[in-house]
Amino acid sequence: MLSNELTELVKKVRLLQTETQTIELKAAHDGCPKRLYDSLSSFANQDAGGILLFGLDERQGFAPVGVYDLHDLQKKVTEQCNQMVPPIRAVFTVAEIEGKTVCSAEIPATAPSDRPCYYAGAGRLKGSYVRVGDADMPMTDYEIYSYEAYRRRVHDDERTDVRAALDMLDQGKLQRYIGRMQEERPGFARLTLEQTYEMLAITQAGVPTLAAVLNFGLYPQGYFPQLCITAVVVPGKHIGDVSAAGVRFEDNKRIEGTLPDMLTEALTFCKRNMKVQTIIDAQTGERVDRTEYPIEAIREIVLNALIHRDYSHFTEGTPIQIDFFADRLEVHSPGGLYGRMTVEDLGKARPDLRNPALAAMSEFLLKTENRYSGIPTIRREMQAAGLPAPVFENRRNEFVVTLYNGRQDDGRGAKDAKIAEYSADYAATQPVMQRGDRSQGRSVASLLAYCQTPRSRQEIADFLGVRTIFYVTRHYLRPLIASGALRMTLPDKPASKKQTYVTVM
Repeated sequence: MLSNELTELVKKVRLLQTETQTIELKAAHDGCPKRLYDSLSSFANQDAGGILLFGLDERQGFAPVGVYDLHDLQKKVTEQCNQMVPPIRAVFTVAEIEGKTVCSAEIPATAPSDRPCYYAGAGRLKGSYVRVGDADMPMTDYEIYSYEAYRRRVHDDERTDVRAALDMLDQGKLQRYIGRMQEERPGFARLTLEQTYEMLAITQAGVPTLAAVLNFGLYPQGYFPQLCITAVVVPGKHIGDVSAAGVRFEDNKRIEGTLPDMLTEALTFCKRNMKVQTIIDAQTGERVDRTEYPIEAIREIVLNALIHRDYSHFTEGTPIQIDFFADRLEVHSPGGLYGRMTVEDLGKARPDLRNPALAAMSEFLLKTENRYSGIPTIRREMQAAGLPAPVFENRRNEFVVTLYNGRQDDGRGAKDAKIAEYSADYAATQPVMQRGDRSQGRSVASLLAYCQTPRSRQEIADFLGVRTIFYVTRHYLRPLIASGALRMTLPDKPASKKQTYVTVM
């Protein structure tokens, strides 16, 4: 960045009075911090990279205190960068703030194929970190594995289980699938049955693969009990809400079977629990039933979860989850986005396939296109139904799609556009909120949509899944108020117990 850009960044940090997902403060007026490895690792391991900002002291109200020796500081920071694997090439910028020298070190993102970036002195398992809000947290075994699996092209849908046997597969379905493949690809007709099984990833060394069990198994959950779907209908807006009669779930279903079976049953569950609006065309008299959410959008979301979820040993105990709330529908898929894909790239870039065998089988068994049209279809269906745009969140160890049921006939379209504008502006200081906060799991768009009705600090904390009001106030409410996205309903009494916050429209 340029010096004037660093000056503006310092102004924003002092205004917000907080560190962020991409900014870490170090006073450095008494010497170079001896342990920057955690922040270097976490910044390098996120797509946005990060900035180490030297010369501001958080304990003194973010006042400029300057750096002890600019030349020595840059030298020692570079030395620590060189102890990372792979080495980090920081970019330094200097500016004068109130007569004090402030220095920034921009930490670029490491390529996904080279992650995790870690401190060599601690090793990959103990020296790899991930940024969570404004904290650096050790990577879990699963997070480290997910990067290594991508780098080594490990496809967990092709792994085998010694308990599985060919006679536990539905032979009729299997033969119809093979027959179809032989028709469309004549080369398969020249292979033996065993060779065909291997080429189609039905078996490896004669043992059925996970993809084969999930698509052709007589009872896949006999081997993998949690590779299923759990679906609930909550009588409120949060897990734990109960109805007036004390009912926690208005409907609760565990969905099992093969992938095609689970898709069919999941759609049946969703249709059963959606409100249906009947519309009569004034001119033609034709009756049209409009469901609360577009069925085609739900189908694409569930399909993506079934085909693209993480199927590694680390997540095989976690089912896909469908949650109906009063104002929204959420679908949780185990495992974050795979490889180089980011939320911003969804529907625009060709993804790396986490489960190529399942994707290939799905073209025949689930009638999918596998042409990367799922995300555009979801967006198009929601728009055609007059509903808010879907919210995609890449949370820590899961991917979540949220559909809101508020319609745009009452000016919601303009409101959604305003929310998107605020989200984009706010991303400059809190990028994690835009992409989906990995610690709290809510995007700024979903929070602003939630606050269209005035909400208390406690309600917002519950919505975000944050334990402390202090954290919510510091990291969410103050920045959003400063950006103009939220306002207090009692501005003259900011500390009032009756204080609520509402989205500015």
